[in-house]
Amino acid sequence: MVRNGTAAAAYSGQRFATYTVMVTGGARGIGEATARRFAAEGAAVLLADLNGEAAERTAASIREDGGRAEAVGCDVADRTAVDAAVGHAVAAFGGLDVLVNNAYSCSDHSEDFTEEPDENWLRDLDVTLTGAMRCSRAALPHLAAATGGRGAIVNIGSVNGMSYFGNHSYSAAKAGLISLTRTLAVHAAASGVRVNLVAPGTIRTPAWAGRESMLETAAGLYPLGRVGEPADIAAAVTFLASADASWITGVTLPVEGGILSANPGFTHALSAGTADDDEAP
Repeated sequence: MVRNGTAAAAYSGQRFATYTVMVTGGARGIGEATARRFAAEGAAVLLADLNGEAAERTAASIREDGGRAEAVGCDVADRTAVDAAVGHAVAAFGGLDVLVNNAYSCSDHSEDFTEEPDENWLRDLDVTLTGAMRCSRAALPHLAAATGGRGAIVNIGSVNGMSYFGNHSYSAAKAGLISLTRTLAVHAAASGVRVNLVAPGTIRTPAWAGRESMLETAAGLYPLGRVGEPADIAAAVTFLASADASWITGVTLPVEGGILSANPGFTHALSAGTADDDEAP
């Protein structure tokens, strides 16, 4: 049974009143919701996105709501652009406390793996995995200098990196991001910087525009009876970036409505088999 659900309630506190945050892929979807959540809790936020105009529109909307936000066009596949974006955040806000690696590339799923184009693999890995590396590399010295040991990186992974949900190249990149999270967490610990990852399930973002019926079908496969909302992920990201998670590093936090604990295909097949047996003479 599909049950109605609501996104995480807006947080009214000011946990990040003196923080500065950079969110890649911040113009829309999970990145936008995360930027808005940080800003609502007092942070100054830089939205870095390949679509600089869209990022500026989102930043302007945050400012209209009373938040502090700036935007910059940034292709995380370009080291020069990444270094410039991090420099922009530091120059605009006086430092950098939190980096959220949300930018990604997801090529269409290839049913025939033998026909998988090299370009798909190279682009998905370069943006999703190596892009996060580029941003982390540029940000780490500033995060290490953050006051009170509050420097943090939160990577946005996916359940695709933990189990099979299609999209070979995207899934491989997200699995690599889980590994990078662990190794970078150990490396950065000596500098007082924590590194964690949130692994979302199906989230209702603009990437699903025109395919809303697929979301409704997917909702029935989730034990909690709905797909996720961007605010669900933003809540997890801000927790891992906050002082409440000061002794948490190197972890992958699934935020996925229970889908990793379920096997709806197996259950359906078993139920269908039982029905056939009941109907047999």
